[in-house]
Amino acid sequence: MKILSLIKYIITAISYGVLIAVLLLLLVPSLVPGLSESNLIDHLFKGNQTQQAPLSFAKAVSMASPAVVNIYSEQIEVNPQYGRVPRKSTRLGSGVIMSTQGYILTNLHVIREADLIQVLLQSGQIYPAELIGFDHYTDLAVLKVNAVNLPVIPHKEEQTSLVGDIVLAIGNPLNLGQTVTQGIISATGRNGLSNTSYLEFLQMDAAINEGNSGGALINSNGILVGINSRKFTQSNPQLSIQGIFFAVPYQLANKVMRQIIENGKVVRGWLGIATNNYNTKLKGFVVEEIVEGSPAQSAGLQLGDVVYQIDGESIPNVTAALDIIAETQPNTILTFKIYRQGQPISTQVRIMELIN
Repeated sequence: MKILSLIKYIITAISYGVLIAVLLLLLVPSLVPGLSESNLIDHLFKGNQTQQAPLSFAKAVSMASPAVVNIYSEQIEVNPQYGRVPRKSTRLGSGVIMSTQGYILTNLHVIREADLIQVLLQSGQIYPAELIGFDHYTDLAVLKVNAVNLPVIPHKEEQTSLVGDIVLAIGNPLNLGQTVTQGIISATGRNGLSNTSYLEFLQMDAAINEGNSGGALINSNGILVGINSRKFTQSNPQLSIQGIFFAVPYQLANKVMRQIIENGKVVRGWLGIATNNYNTKLKGFVVEEIVEGSPAQSAGLQLGDVVYQIDGESIPNVTAALDIIAETQPNTILTFKIYRQGQPISTQVRIMELIN
């Protein structure tokens, strides 16, 4: 009991001591150097009212935007209906500076059939551009300008995008000048939107208008994640579609660019089959069509064959199979394992080059 009484006495004494100290500070704040009555009241009753900095992507934009350029391509047409007087038509687009050597990525449809291509940097400098090469299947083209000390957009070889990532589209819509729109990655791996199965789009809701094509799609850190390509369109004009836009993923665009710089074109392997079916049990695909004179025909593949393995690698779906074939150098022989009428068969296929 004596110990409890002692503890109670000590606690009571401390409480009275704190109370007396607070009263002294309120009555005589000058006891603490640098503390006035108004400062004391502010600290005790008003609290810390410092405002939090607003959320901003200004740093990301400042890192990437100098490397996004305006592209103006001109086509000279001579039409007999106009007295054979040359007419000049101008097409508007954007591009992304990918290296200090002056290589620029853009969309093929921005500079298709152009007789003159000019690149306008954000610094105001204008350069004539040379077309190095293009790829129909990804709608990408590589340009080159003869200049030094060019700003290069931040990009990483291992960069991947996930659904829900915040993205910013930078370009020159409707020739209004460089503009930034914001959205999120809505989906990844969208394919079948062009005339090839090799192209997989990033879908996002960052607005893309005429002039944005070929511009940069960056993440919130200013890193390039894609090349802006197009908006979703379909044959029904009465259907209002909003918030569905597409970009070529950075990994694919970078791979295409490197091949164009090295070879002047993209070299892809070709099998010569068509299919839309998936075989979930075998994790393969069913051959539904064989192109005349194709490697598939030469190897003896038949309609209804189920391809479940290529060169020792299991095939989960058609897209995976086409990716393996596309990455294969022409004249390479691959071993295909198939099921034909329930019987396992192995056959050799010599892959040929897909003509662009």
